[in-house]
Amino acid sequence: MSMIPPVNKSLQAAEDVAIHGPFHIEDIYPQIDGGRFPVKRIVGESVEVWADIFRGGHDVTRATLLWRRESDARWQRTPMRHHDNDRWTATFTPDEIGRYQYAIEAWTDAFASWRHGAELKRAAGLDLTLDAREGADLLARAQADGQAAAMIARQRQAFLSSGDIEALLADELAEAMAVSLPAPDLTRTRGFPLVIDRLRARYGAWYEMIPRSQATVPGQHGTFRDCIARLPDIAAMGFDVVYLTPIHPIGRTNRKGRNNAPTAEPGDPGSPYAIGASEGGHDAVHPELGTLDDFRDFVAACRALDMEVALDFAVQCSPDHPWLTQHPDWFRRRPDGSMRYAENPPKKYEDIVNPDFECADVRALWRALRDVVLFWVDQDVRIFRVDNPHTKPFDFWEWLIHEVQARHPDVIFLSEAFTRPKPMKALAKRGFTQSYTYFTWRTAKWEIEDYLRELTRHPERDFYRPNFFTNTPDILPFHLQSGETWLFKARLALAATLSGNYGIYNGFELIEHTPIPGKEEYLDSEKYEIKVRNWDQDGNIKPYIAAINRARRTRPALQQTANLRFLAIDDGNVTAFVKEAADGSDTVVAAIALSPEPHEVWLPLDGFDVAAGDGRRAVAALENLLTQERLPVEWGGVRIRIEPDYDPALLFRCLA
Repeated sequence: MSMIPPVNKSLQAAEDVAIHGPFHIEDIYPQIDGGRFPVKRIVGESVEVWADIFRGGHDVTRATLLWRRESDARWQRTPMRHHDNDRWTATFTPDEIGRYQYAIEAWTDAFASWRHGAELKRAAGLDLTLDAREGADLLARAQADGQAAAMIARQRQAFLSSGDIEALLADELAEAMAVSLPAPDLTRTRGFPLVIDRLRARYGAWYEMIPRSQATVPGQHGTFRDCIARLPDIAAMGFDVVYLTPIHPIGRTNRKGRNNAPTAEPGDPGSPYAIGASEGGHDAVHPELGTLDDFRDFVAACRALDMEVALDFAVQCSPDHPWLTQHPDWFRRRPDGSMRYAENPPKKYEDIVNPDFECADVRALWRALRDVVLFWVDQDVRIFRVDNPHTKPFDFWEWLIHEVQARHPDVIFLSEAFTRPKPMKALAKRGFTQSYTYFTWRTAKWEIEDYLRELTRHPERDFYRPNFFTNTPDILPFHLQSGETWLFKARLALAATLSGNYGIYNGFELIEHTPIPGKEEYLDSEKYEIKVRNWDQDGNIKPYIAAINRARRTRPALQQTANLRFLAIDDGNVTAFVKEAADGSDTVVAAIALSPEPHEVWLPLDGFDVAAGDGRRAVAALENLLTQERLPVEWGGVRIRIEPDYDPALLFRCLA
């Protein structure tokens, strides 16, 4: 049981007071685990709600979609329309970020039911004297105001004066009566949670860098000023988010040496993930990087170049972290009194200790970690990449994210959980805005396509926003260790076009690929030493990255993940797909080679249409996003040739 009361109290209250009635409101979409967790959408994006609604009998049913901000007392209402076979639908569009609820009401429209029966009897030539009196009685019971009240009074008086039932069958009267009669059988569902995020939650290109390695003099520790100097180069490649590994003081006890050696040599900087020293903990900056004011200048410099800063939030401490002295009860010791260091057998991390989430003072621990995030939010940071969240209680993350977003709904959390699929999805349900994925290891065509189908199906598409990283400081995938330029380009293109969010770790643009033999790890990793690079060295793929990111910025279809459909290509080493913007306004086709030889393939484009003016039409041509060359669609498709040594990916926008 959680030590902190469950979040979403207002949702629980809505459920407790929900009106129960005779209507069956079933198979509601969207919802996650029966409404336990929120559906996710982007501000300005329509939320389409569907449900089966019915009850016994033949009376006319009405239904309304209700929605409101979680903190609001009053609901907004949108009439639902009958689709077919008791399936009803309606949409609403929240115009602000934050937490919302939606619900459905259904009731019997007594006047519409009377009117329908009267019209059938009239068509059959039956006497309508009593029916007319019943209709007039319904008008007398109406509770309306304004124009509806005036309409009802006028038509009732017309009937009483003439006795002609036609006065009761007018279409405009039916509209007024639809919302004017009491509904004793009104049935309301519970409230379902919804989170509305800003666009960066769905779309962004991330550039990960270790700040201390941004200097230009070998052996010299980088500073925030050095990081600022690098920003124009990063911006020129088209990145939206600059993600920094931990920037805090690094512990000295059990400091790791180069290549993760258990003993550090003099001058070794240690791992930035061994957080905390005499200079401070999670709310301090490493003195060699600069001051907090220098960090604020870095944030401002990013903003000036239309980029955001993401900070690493790692819930772990070096043995020198101030918390070990201030709150020794937050940490666990072994039977002999020694510190229990972090480990993932057979790996051991003697330079790290983990807080004990089962300690007696866990409430204070939770609040302290929340306050760390809020501290950096006060420094104008709005994105956090959370290190290994699956190793901490899931209830804690649900609480922390809700606490932060209740104050700052624009804050984004990325879950770095390379673990089993169900825990990864459980973390996304509990509030993480984005999630790392298995893309890093998906290389074969069938693997890539199967995995994307999993991520874009229901319900995953409603709560799991993938972020495709090509590599990380911890992971140099085996397939990149050959150092083939075409493959680096292909992996970049796959990540950037398949997912609305993707990222690279610095050095990818330089084709860095030297591994520890037999491992998916970098040799001479800058996790344990300071590196200095020539960011313009020969063989870099910076222009290619810039071109791909430029295509992403100009095409809304590439700024999302869910609306994706693979094309049937008769080549096992080419994957091709169609992506459509969330609002249907833009459609992109991509074909990407997965092997180095030239490929000639047929892109089948028959059977789907694209936005054209006020309607939709069949695809007439494809325009290359990088070269602007146009290819006419003939015989239901286009034949293309891919030269991976030149460009392993062909990207087109669809023209009607």
